[in-house]
This record gives sequence, structure tokens and C-alpha cells, in this order.
Amino acid sequence: MKPLSKFPPLQHFVNGVWVDAENGAVFDVMNPLDDGLYVQAAKGTDVDIQKAVAAAKAAFATYRETLPKERERWLLRVAEIMEDRKSELLDCLVDEIGSPIQKAMFEFEKGLTMVRAAAGLCRNVRGETIPSDAPGKFSMSVREPLGVVAVITPFNVPLIKTSRLVANALAVGNTVVHLPSEMAPRLTTLFAGIVAEAGFPEGGYNVVTGYGHEIGDALTSHKDVDFVTFTGSTMVGQHINEICAKNKTPNTLELGGKSPTVILADADLDKAMPLVARSIFMFGGQACIGSSRFYVERPLFDEFVKRFSMIASKAGMGDLRDPTTVIAPIISDRQRQRVKDHIADAVAKGATIAAGGDWEGNRCQPTLLTGVTEEMTVCRTETFGPVTSIYPIDSYEEGLEKANDTEYGLSSAIFTKDINKAFHFARHIDAGMCHVNGPTIHDEAHVPFGGNGESGVGREGTDADMEAMTELKWITIQL
Repeated sequence: MKPLSKFPPLQHFVNGVWVDAENGAVFDVMNPLDDGLYVQAAKGTDVDIQKAVAAAKAAFATYRETLPKERERWLLRVAEIMEDRKSELLDCLVDEIGSPIQKAMFEFEKGLTMVRAAAGLCRNVRGETIPSDAPGKFSMSVREPLGVVAVITPFNVPLIKTSRLVANALAVGNTVVHLPSEMAPRLTTLFAGIVAEAGFPEGGYNVVTGYGHEIGDALTSHKDVDFVTFTGSTMVGQHINEICAKNKTPNTLELGGKSPTVILADADLDKAMPLVARSIFMFGGQACIGSSRFYVERPLFDEFVKRFSMIASKAGMGDLRDPTTVIAPIISDRQRQRVKDHIADAVAKGATIAAGGDWEGNRCQPTLLTGVTEEMTVCRTETFGPVTSIYPIDSYEEGLEKANDTEYGLSSAIFTKDINKAFHFARHIDAGMCHVNGPTIHDEAHVPFGGNGESGVGREGTDADMEAMTELKWITIQL
């Protein structure tokens, strides 16, 4: 007999009320560490999506008229309640998605920052005065909210993505319908409860839980959805982009990555190695901005592999609430098989495992591959696990060329003491983000976060979301 969850089944949050799915159905959410039942959640239908969108549309008529000081106060109150419920949010991040406590703490602090930064955004939704050729004509632009924003978030950083995208949408006067990953619904319903307690008007924020492949199209194609923001796989992002293009719905997409890190011969390995490890091992490599390609100049190559292997062999894989634990369980059977297949394919075709390669329960050991060639799946395809490839290069120029040899373009990094090469790399790398002497995994509330090519469309962040989630209107007054 299947053990029961210690939590009651999760419900949708629609128009300020907790409700079951239209047909009463639920689905199981499993703890990825041991595959035990974590919680059951309402299994949303197209009807549930319709109700949520209708609630958001109705609420928009009055919510758009709320004052900046009101939205600012509500958002700051969200941050206060988050702090009060810190332990509950941390426990959810650990048990629902398998976050080691260090990563959960990182995500919680980032989430707080996202909400507070959004509160500051409320007073920065601005237009401008515009010179006019017509005598006596006053010309200006104003920014207005779009309407209903559809937010679709992933499992790997659910609090960061929820707090950023939902808070920014609400800050500029939009209402929201949120479809979280089916692997992280409780975190989102906790956030919905916090938003409600903070005083946001009913219908301003609505959450429907369920399977994206079943009800996602009902949300992204809805005629009353005015903007879509999605974080997830490139394949699903392409599908959403096609739907939005057909309906002329503006959108931002933050998708997959194959982020490179270039290590030049003058790099300080003592300082670089901890950052290098962070770039791929954080949350077991389940990060779109994780560095799955390292290009190392030959004078440092052997030493780099040696040091990296030592770090990999000592990466903590113990209790998730132990601060020394680094490696998270891979989220699902499907994703675990993907990681296993990538490693097996590389080895079968001649790659060498410099470290790792084995599994402990649902956790893959930090795995370093050398001798990776083009015919191996891992060479160009995102693995989304603690697996990375290390390649020797003979020059900076070769490193830049190889770093750019990908369909993705999310994050990137270079380690060097040469300021000229650092700036050249930053200007010429075809990626949305570049970090000099820092890890590819980095994010802040106000930066333009996003990628090029198969890594997405548009940018996230306070300023970027303000521009994307509002529209300019030109107004003239003939004096």
C-alpha cells in the first residue's frame, strides 16, 4: 500500500479561493531523493485554465488602477511573510525538488531579493516627453500594463523564477495565471498563500497545478492571455513560441544551454577551481546556466583535470540538510535515464571518465569526461546533470571559436589575467551572459537574464520585464 503524504492534497488558487480540479482529479508528486510520495496536487484541466484566465481578466480591470504605493506595500509584505516562513519554504525546496540546503538557502535569499526589487519597480513604470514638429502640441508616451500574464516555471529554481516573474508582472500592473512545473507545485501554492496574506486583490494572482503537456496549450493559446513567459526546455519553448506567433502574443522564453567556460594558461587555478565546480555541480547540474563545456589551454590542461577530478571525488553526497552536501538527486526517472545514456554513449564511443560516472541511489556522481568528440551525444546536447566535458585548446582564439560552436547561447565564462582577451571574449561570445573570472551560474534581480539562439527569446529582470510586460502609448495634446 502506498504511504500517505503528510500534507493534504494541493488545490488550485483561483480568484482568491482554494479549489479542487474541475473533475476532482489529483496527481502524485514524488520526493526525488527516494521516490516516496511527497504530496498530491490538483490535476488541472482546460476548464480550470479557463476559469483562472477569466478571473485574472476580470481582476485586471481594477488591478491596473491600483497605486504604486499599494503594489509596493503588498510586495514588501510578501517579502516579510517569506522571511517569517523561511523554514517552511526551505523544507519544501529540500523535500519537493531535492535541493541541498545550501542551494535552498541560496534560492531563498535570491527569491527575497527578487520580490524586493519588484517592489522598487512599481515607481519606475515611466514614459517620456517627446518633441513635436506641430506648433503648440504637447507629445508624450506612457507605459501601460498588458493585461493577463501567463507564467510557466520550471522545477529546478521554482522560488527564484516564481518570485521574479510573478512579482515583476504584478509590480507593473498586470494580473497573473501561473502554471508551475508538475514536479514543484507545493512551492508555488505556498507562494500563492503568501501573496494572498500580503493583501493582493482577489484574482490578481491565480495558480493552476497539473501537467504542462496536458493543459499548457490551453493557457498559452488563450485569447485573453496578453503575455507569456516560460522557462524550460528548448523543445517546449519552440512549441510555445509557435503558438504565440500565431496569436501575436508577446513572450519571453528562457530555455536550455550548453554554456562554455574557457580557461587560459594564465588563469589562477587556486581561485578558479571552486568557481569552476560551482558552475556545473550546483543542484546536481540541473541548471540551464551550468557549464557543461570546459576549454582549457594545454599548459594547464593536465593540472586542471587533476584538480577538477579531486574536487569531484570529494563533492558531498550526504544528507540534503547537511551544509556540506553539494550533489542533488536527479529529479525523475526520465531525466536519470537521460544522464545515464549520455555518459554510456560517450564511453562507448571512446571518451574517458576522469572522475565519477557511477550512481548512489538517485544521485549521479560528479562526472568529468575527456576525449569527447562530435559523434557523442554529450558533445552538443544538454545533459542537465552533474556531467561536463573538458577539451584541450592551443590558443585563446581556438577557445573562443569552440565556445561559439553551438546552437545555444545562454551563459559563458572565461578565466584569465589578460584584460584584453577578457574584454574581447565578452564582446565576441555569442551568449546572452558572460562572466570574467566567475562561474556561469550567476543571477541578480535587476540584470538582463537570458540567452540567444536555442537558449531563448528576450530577457528577464526588473527593467527587462518592465519593458516586456508593458506597452508604450503615444499621447498628444494640442494646446
